[in-house]
Amino acid sequence: MHKPHIPLDEIRAEVQACHRCPLADGRTQTVFGEGNPNARVLIVGEAPGKNEDLQGEPFVGAAGKYLNELLAIAGLKREDVFIANVLKCRPPGNRNPRPEEIELCTPYLREQTRTIDPEFIVTLGNFSTKFILKTEVGITRLHGKLQMAGKFKVFPIFHPAAALYDGSKRVALEDDFATLGELLRA
Repeated sequence: MHKPHIPLDEIRAEVQACHRCPLADGRTQTVFGEGNPNARVLIVGEAPGKNEDLQGEPFVGAAGKYLNELLAIAGLKREDVFIANVLKCRPPGNRNPRPEEIELCTPYLREQTRTIDPEFIVTLGNFSTKFILKTEVGITRLHGKLQMAGKFKVFPIFHPAAALYDGSKRVALEDDFATLGELLRA
């Protein structure tokens, strides 16, 4: 039996009311995600950072500015894609998401994915890649290689913030977004 899709506005309201884990106590606001609700490409990051928590939107800081440049390499704009995160609340001090936080928060991402029904899921960094692909293999080995998760084409890429801290990842990021553009045109 096929479950009906939940409208994004309903999922957003559930996220805003969520207090399943202690992250809710420290948030300024939730970061549900934004973009085209009928996107071919769903981009999944890790968790909101400080700027995202303040503004309620994903990828608005330096990593977001760089993500916009990377999208352009793939022939995309923010309006073409939907951008979400594994976690909808900011971990304190931008620490890594904890397994129990991921477990409690990912039902929202699953529902977003079902409703948007993208052709491609682009995972940015380790946490989203490991969650979506149900693997322990890291992003360094998986980036730039098309995978499948159910009916979805999954394309793991380094997180844009990684290139801001480690310039050597810039070439790989830009190459992977160029490859994404080729896959979308194929």
